[in-house]
Amino acid sequence: MFGHCCLLFIIYQIIVLVECSLVTILKTVNVLDRSLQFGHPAIPFQVTTEDGYILQLFHLPGEKKPPVLLMHGAIDTADTWLVRGNGSLAITLANAGYDVWLGNCRGNRYSRRHVYLDPDNDPLFWEFSFHEHAVYDLPAIIDTILDETGSKKLNAIGHSQGNTIFYILGSIRPEYNEKVNLMIALAPVCYLHNIKPPLYTLFTFIPLLNDILKKVNINELFGTEKIHGKILKALCSIPYVGYTICIEHILFPLSGADPEEFDRDVFKIVNTFFPASISRKNLYHFGQIFKSRRFERYDYGVIGNKAMYNSSTPPSYDLKKVVMRIALIVGLNDKISSVKDIDLLRNQLPNMVNYTVSPRKTFNHMDDTWGKNMAVYLFPYIFDLLKEYS
Repeated sequence: MFGHCCLLFIIYQIIVLVECSLVTILKTVNVLDRSLQFGHPAIPFQVTTEDGYILQLFHLPGEKKPPVLLMHGAIDTADTWLVRGNGSLAITLANAGYDVWLGNCRGNRYSRRHVYLDPDNDPLFWEFSFHEHAVYDLPAIIDTILDETGSKKLNAIGHSQGNTIFYILGSIRPEYNEKVNLMIALAPVCYLHNIKPPLYTLFTFIPLLNDILKKVNINELFGTEKIHGKILKALCSIPYVGYTICIEHILFPLSGADPEEFDRDVFKIVNTFFPASISRKNLYHFGQIFKSRRFERYDYGVIGNKAMYNSSTPPSYDLKKVVMRIALIVGLNDKISSVKDIDLLRNQLPNMVNYTVSPRKTFNHMDDTWGKNMAVYLFPYIFDLLKEYS
């Protein structure tokens, strides 16, 4: 009993110390301050979706058109595009004169608002998955950008779930295919047939985890104000061992190891915003796709599906309707987006204009956004695509 009390006290002290240090760090590690620091002060926009979510969109003005929208992945924020400063994609594009926009999906720290729902007290706020990101968030973001710039189309670059939502958008709201000139998918995520342990093992437990979280009324995961979020931040912020625990023993096994590209110094920046909030429903939707081996809508159960879809099972997203131009950029060491799963995706996309496998053998799932040398390994492909199709 005494030992348990001591352990709890130590954890509490770590949390308090980490919170104090994070307050100082977070004053500088955000989109507004970091974009200003590297010469392209971002202009914030407030975007309200059809279903009442209030999103934060950032604009780094440039002369080149069409505008370029960058969309983050799951448990992430727009900060991810600025991690490397002058070596990051957002600043590199801005330095080249592109008109850059950084989106944030509902639920993360920039888009944790609603016209009447309280994210801390209303479970209904968290009743969304990446389906709603695609069907509501993306249209609101795209329309705002096109209205503000006067452009008829935009280019988009999405990382991980940030490209998944474009496939859904093109399938469910096909009119938006005409508004996307080119979609560049970094670490493409669609099918999850060929993931390996430990990620495979983790995904098998998602249904059980979902049931447990529902019973204890937890709908938001990794929130910085939630106890589990604070404990994770505390664990990852322990000097010297935080990187070993959270990166070498958690992130690398799940996403692919590339220590040369993801060092301890940049981890200190990433740890201030990642992992970001994700809804329980979003996590379960990925687990559902893994289990069913279909790229499909959310499963509400037989009765719920009958009411929602007039079918006992959720319908698959029709990728043949996704007629926007799509370019896929793939890493051989990506444990989440396997080459075999991406082959399933590319064989169904009717307008795939480019398929590139990085020659760097250790290129993993997170190198696209956080890698040290992406100006060598990634950005040339992106600039060539933007030039060719703009």
